[in-house]
Amino acid sequence: MPKRILIKTIAECCRVLLGGTLIFSGTVKAIDPMGTAIKTGEYLASFGMEYGKWFELLLSFNIIAVEFMLGVCMLTAVYRKLTTLGVLIFMSFMTPLTLYLAVFNPVPDCGCFGDAWIITNWQTFYKNLVLLAAAVFAWMYYKQLTSFYTYRSYWFVGLFSYLFCLGFCYWNYNHLPITDFRPYKVGANIPKLMEVPPDAPQDEYVFIYQKNGETKEFKLEDVPADDSTWTYVDARLVKQGFVPKVSSFGLFNEQGENVADELFTRPGIVMLLVAYRLEEASDKHIDEINHAYDYAMEHKLTFYGVTGSSDGHIAEWVKHTGADYPFLTADEVLLKTIIRSNPGMVLLREGTILAKWHHNDIPGEDELDTVINGYLNDNRMENRTDHNPWLSVIAAFVLPLLLVWIYDYLRNRRYRGIKNTYN
Repeated sequence: MPKRILIKTIAECCRVLLGGTLIFSGTVKAIDPMGTAIKTGEYLASFGMEYGKWFELLLSFNIIAVEFMLGVCMLTAVYRKLTTLGVLIFMSFMTPLTLYLAVFNPVPDCGCFGDAWIITNWQTFYKNLVLLAAAVFAWMYYKQLTSFYTYRSYWFVGLFSYLFCLGFCYWNYNHLPITDFRPYKVGANIPKLMEVPPDAPQDEYVFIYQKNGETKEFKLEDVPADDSTWTYVDARLVKQGFVPKVSSFGLFNEQGENVADELFTRPGIVMLLVAYRLEEASDKHIDEINHAYDYAMEHKLTFYGVTGSSDGHIAEWVKHTGADYPFLTADEVLLKTIIRSNPGMVLLREGTILAKWHHNDIPGEDELDTVINGYLNDNRMENRTDHNPWLSVIAAFVLPLLLVWIYDYLRNRRYRGIKNTYN
């Protein structure tokens, strides 16, 4: 194979690899922009920088949109020199950052693929090494990349990709994520997520003992428990065993008792108003929330508010909203994981999540009656949607780019025809 063809082939493979990875990474983050903002806050906090929720959210929106735009521009090879340089700078920043995360582990995972695909910090670093090498090669041989558009349409591809991703982030932030990658998705049974199979692998440790200045590691079966000349020093985890998707789930009443199991075994529907921080919770839809509580009382359903806030903030919320429903408390991180809305509503039956609503989408009494009666009369626990929302999202993004490509192609063909006529 001639050298030029080989270089072009490798460059095009780098284009597809980088473009596809950046588009996928940006998309899964845009699906759950609040989760990305939470991860951004963890990053900033690990470096001693805390600027508040809205800064983290704004920063996350723009990082996601830029990453998505770079992916689209790389895949379509528009602004080839500028795009390959931008991707190279991006990877040159992310690679040493992920090395730092792998070595010092300030956050458990980088969040580079959101909750869709969780990989370790070391796996992330190795992945970034490959992408950095691809970025270097693509930048060196950017002229070998075949563009899908003429130069006159480059601006539209870049700007449209950026604005579309911002809008997609905003939609998912103001409603629930279009796809839920977390354990507490609709249809999930929480008690089953906590189960550990009897034959599940257990954690494996080595135990460190010391004797006469000598330090030695022992497996569990070899520990010198009966030899008093050895002194126990420490234990080290060498292999992690089975980890359930939900390690713990606690809902605590005023007496500090965990009533989660009691709610999971209680027959009938349980409605939970989840607000991880009442002091920051939106009060725009208090009437809908109170109507949902009235519906629950009328139909003898269980209704609780669940929050990670203090008793003082609960009292302030009750005073401000006129809430009559009782409150349970839970870990703030748990509540953020259950639902990406503050507040949001969750419908449970015997530990199974039947439905979830963002506070902007809490149904009225008629709709709530239809939904609950539908679940009570049907034992299927699937997410009931009449259409796939992804079809609409993909069409809204692809069709404008396709139409511009067709127009661009026809215009360029006409221009070449006129040029050939004069030549």
